[in-house]
Amino acid sequence: MQNKDAKSALLKQIQGGLIASCQAMYKESPINSPEILSAMAVATYRGGACAIRANRPENIKAIRKAVPVPIIGLFKERLPGYDIHITPTYEHARLVAEAGSDIIAIDGTARPHPGELDMRTFIKKIQEDLGKLVMLDISTYEEGVEAEKLGADLIATTMAESTTCSCLIDGPDLELVKRLSATCKIPVIAEGRFEHPADVKRAIEYGAFAVVIGRAITDPERITARYVKAMQ
Repeated sequence: MQNKDAKSALLKQIQGGLIASCQAMYKESPINSPEILSAMAVATYRGGACAIRANRPENIKAIRKAVPVPIIGLFKERLPGYDIHITPTYEHARLVAEAGSDIIAIDGTARPHPGELDMRTFIKKIQEDLGKLVMLDISTYEEGVEAEKLGADLIATTMAESTTCSCLIDGPDLELVKRLSATCKIPVIAEGRFEHPADVKRAIEYGAFAVVIGRAITDPERITARYVKAMQ
């Protein structure tokens, strides 16, 4: 497991910063290749991103070679019989750790998880056997509080936009960020539906440790479609 000084130094690198999520939104996306995603990571790093959130080992390896900032790695894969898909098993976590991730993101919602490990053991095994920090992607306040109790190093509001456990709102769930930041001692990463700089600023004011921006920066297909729709 990382020592306290190494953990502190890593967290200091991302505190108060913007984390760019450099991922393809779907398998057949024209940007879904390690070469393109790593180039995108370089572009966001030059723009000031303090860290990169990346999916799948092959992309993480390419991004690790391209940028010096921390990588939050995950492995999206849907397994039969389960709704969760963000780093569902320890084997997925091991692969993204070996690819060069500094922090491993896993689904931290209350939905059923595959495998024989309970969540507390899953987290501890990543921390101790792989030597990586663990970030739980949650959807509700209760899940965030539970994530801290389970031993997670960070909490992210990633799933607040996509599960039936959370309220459907227009824009980022800033109230969730505010509540968790006021309650939890571990860093709260704001993520999900951030489209405007003003919302990013508010998230930091509400106590967010850092903010993840994805589609608003790194999905040219969706960005273009928004402008086209506005013109129509």
